[in-house]
Amino acid sequence: MTRRAGLYDPMYEHDACGLGFVARLDGRRTRETIEEGLEVLHNLE
Repeated sequence: MTRRAGLYDPMYEHDACGLGFVARLDGRRTRETIEEGLEVLHNLE
């Protein structure tokens, strides 16, 4: 376990954040795009 040092407190450490982006290059709106976006959100939790 990491010790507190100066202003740093390991209690505030968190996992790495993430980013997800889904797009269709042809601009079509599809259910598949929505499902892929929802999967990205699920994986970010």
